[in-house]
Parts: sequence; C-alpha cells; structure tokens
Amino acid sequence: MSTVVCTFAELAPNSATRFMVDGVPVAIVRLGDDIYAVGDMCSHADLSLSEGELWCDEKAIECWKHGSRFDLVTGEALTLPATQPIPVFVARVVDGNVEVDVEFEVGKGPSR
Repeated sequence: MSTVVCTFAELAPNSATRFMVDGVPVAIVRLGDDIYAVGDMCSHADLSLSEGELWCDEKAIECWKHGSRFDLVTGEALTLPATQPIPVFVARVVDGNVEVDVEFEVGKGPSR
C-alpha cells in the first residue's frame, strides 16, 4: 500500500530527503522531474544516505562517511567499502503528491 510522504513541490531539485514511511527510513530523491525511493541506511555503516552527496548523472547516492555509492534504480553498491545493496521502493507522483510503497521492494517482492 502506498503512503503519501510529501508534495512533489516540497522536494528541492537534485536533493535527497529522509522520511519515515510506516516505520522504515526512506531517502526520497528528486533528480529533475524523476523521483526515487531507497532505504536511507548505508549497507556498510548504517548511516543516513540522505545526508550524502547525489551523483545526478549516474543516478546514484553516496554515503557521507566512507564514500560508498549506491545506484538509485537497482540499489546496487557501486563503490567500496559497501558490498551489499540497499532496498529500492516503488515511488511515484500522483496528483502532485509523492507516494512510496515500502511493503514491496523493486526486483524482490514483498519486504515484510
């Protein structure tokens, strides 16, 4: 089930913002007119990814502590020291609202 987390207009372009969605920390990333939703915790150091740097051309987010970079589409760890992926959730804009479904991980099925 999708949860409305904010309006699209509330998200600054090329930014990541942390939201708690049904008890799950999620980084909502806006790249231009595109929206991505990933687990907000680095799989290497358990730190908030929304505080890190975005690599817009690569569609990636980087952990601020050790520089692990993750693909926003697949969740794949792109650089060391992380080797494990992060969760990727369905995100969409409906009537100007950003909706996220944390019960279903993209490519994996139900997450709970």
